[in-house]
Amino acid sequence: MPLKKSNFDFLTTLKTNNDREWFNANKTLYQEQHGQVIDFADEVLALMNKIDQIETPSGKKSIYRIYRDTRFSKDKTPYKTHWGGYFKRATAKLRGGYYFHIEPGNSFVGGGFWAPNAADMKRIREEISANDQELRSIISSPQFTDTFGELLGEQLKTAPKGYPKDHEAIDLLRYKQYLLMHKFTDKEVLATDFANNVVQVFEQMRPFFDYMSEVLTTDVNGVSIVD
Repeated sequence: MPLKKSNFDFLTTLKTNNDREWFNANKTLYQEQHGQVIDFADEVLALMNKIDQIETPSGKKSIYRIYRDTRFSKDKTPYKTHWGGYFKRATAKLRGGYYFHIEPGNSFVGGGFWAPNAADMKRIREEISANDQELRSIISSPQFTDTFGELLGEQLKTAPKGYPKDHEAIDLLRYKQYLLMHKFTDKEVLATDFANNVVQVFEQMRPFFDYMSEVLTTDVNGVSIVD
């Protein structure tokens, strides 16, 4: 089901009334809008299951809670002012996942590796250090640059421990995250074919995900480390 202007309108109003009193008084409105976003996520999930293996069981399960965790934040507003969801790839051999973010003036889809654990980070850097050309060919392809522009993510200011500053792949080794993002205009989000367009962008992530999955499920000799 396509998203509606009311989904944006609710978020815009919530942004200027971000308090529990307003939210509780408009709980029915929230549930209606939330339900429409779930329907959209269900449509995306059905399309994704045709092109990839997704373990997220339903659109509802993909949607993040609208309630913010304010325990360690200076911003104490209780609610998020966007709709967000995530589809996880299935099985230990398929790494990565697909994220969507719906917000007036700031809608996008993304994917990649937000916070790789130490073992994954070590393995990625080992592979890049040994052979950076395969990853470079993926992120420099017209398909990739037309859709995502460039590889995103936080980077170290200097070389990671164990690697020289003049390593030929230092630009890739400095990444602490490996992220992809594609933005959509509000008009594109409200178009009837938005779900299809989202899935088309997700599909463009596959060469990157397939590369990372191969790296993260094998050792330095290319031997599988997962069942």
